[in-house]
Amino acid sequence: MTRIGIILGSTRPNRNGEQVAKWVYDIASQRSDAEFELVDLRDYPLPHLDEPLPPSMGQYQGEHTKKWAEKIASFDGFVFVTPEYNHSTSGVLKNAIDYLYTEWNNKAVGFVSYGGVGGARAVEHLRLVVGELQMADVRQQVALSLMTEFENFSVLKPGEYNVQALDTLLDQVVAWSGALAPLRAATANATA
Repeated sequence: MTRIGIILGSTRPNRNGEQVAKWVYDIASQRSDAEFELVDLRDYPLPHLDEPLPPSMGQYQGEHTKKWAEKIASFDGFVFVTPEYNHSTSGVLKNAIDYLYTEWNNKAVGFVSYGGVGGARAVEHLRLVVGELQMADVRQQVALSLMTEFENFSVLKPGEYNVQALDTLLDQVVAWSGALAPLRAATANATA
């Protein structure tokens, strides 16, 4: 079964992202075409890039890095739930992405963002980053505006059109994750 990680990309107190990630997970978990898991970056505290590049990809020194690498390697694709901070993604999500390389390769990714303009600029930056990691980003995006999709800027109240957009995003992530499976298998065989 295809495994998709839903990564909650904010660790701030009183974060809106927790509601968003749970909403994504609740909808995704009703599907039967993949297995979904919510991954909260609070559960994977990663200092700011505290270890050198490994001599060979995947040979990490720190226990926190090994734990993170094992979790990411277990998935075939991802949905990144990202806030927009200062026209970009959160520092904690970017740091978590930068910790690894091969574990991200040949996997699909979709984006659910939130912010003043729906987090659109955060996703623009993330699309460039994931391209460098040899990930396939899907076209569909769910962009949740703090002005229209949150009551008092803090309680998520997504419109029905967002549910439809999320279903399309999940369709694309699952399909692309399956399509990339032969590339992941070929890479695994080449390094074995």
